[in-house]
Amino acid sequence: MKTKLLTLFTRTPLHVGAGASVGAVDQPVIRERHTHFPVIPGSSLKGVLADLWLEKDASGSFVRSKEGKTLFGFDEKQTKENPGYAGSLYIGESKLLAFPVRSAKGCFAWLTCPTALRRFARELKIDIHFETLPTGDMDALVSDGLKLSSGKAAFEEYVINAGPAPSSSIVAALAELSGDVLWTESLKDKLAIVSDSLFRYFVENACEIAQHNRIVDETHVVDDGALFNQENVPSEAMFYAVLRSNADDDFAKLEARLNSVGNVIQIGADVTTGLGWCSVSLKEVK
Repeated sequence: MKTKLLTLFTRTPLHVGAGASVGAVDQPVIRERHTHFPVIPGSSLKGVLADLWLEKDASGSFVRSKEGKTLFGFDEKQTKENPGYAGSLYIGESKLLAFPVRSAKGCFAWLTCPTALRRFARELKIDIHFETLPTGDMDALVSDGLKLSSGKAAFEEYVINAGPAPSSSIVAALAELSGDVLWTESLKDKLAIVSDSLFRYFVENACEIAQHNRIVDETHVVDDGALFNQENVPSEAMFYAVLRSNADDDFAKLEARLNSVGNVIQIGADVTTGLGWCSVSLKEVK
């Protein structure tokens, strides 16, 4: 089975919702149960990619093309003559690799952690040297562009112990993930590897919270039930998903279709208000 990595670098805030909540946030994003890291379900990603193969039929309705059905499956009414099938392209869940937070120096930082890096290395089947990963909860490997004169670094409201810069092997492996110029040219100056616990804290508490309401034109007050807040993963976050296929040319077809839309796709809610636009890249897996 052939395998490739699809990377998603958020250009705008992204909301793939978990539904209504009884907590402080009315509409939270989907998170892993055990880590609370934000994720993009494989079903959401599959639906977005499959929509790149929509075409109009004789009646003017949008339907999935024959090639799209081969890649992503056929889920319309099944008959004996047209039994349906699951599709030849297998799309995994998109996991979080790097998360942007405010930094007292360098404007912002991309944070990652040992767990995220080891997951990434496992999927990509590469050997990244982890000899100097942070051990204490408030210790981090910090790029020189983020360090304060005191030898510390300040991310959001936390001042942490800034150790050496992340190894060149880690920076090189991550820099190749996206062709987005912001990522490739800024990563070496903005990368910090923090502890798993601190990373979890930031991804839980440093997402954007957007307020929404609807005003009734006649009364000029908020409509009943229309005031709510929504959690969004910030722009400049890096996700990756593992794609697999048994067919020889599936990835070539997908890469060609992504190129045709400028390697930019929209995922999640609020497409008409600019959320969810991502730079995408397909990468080889050894």
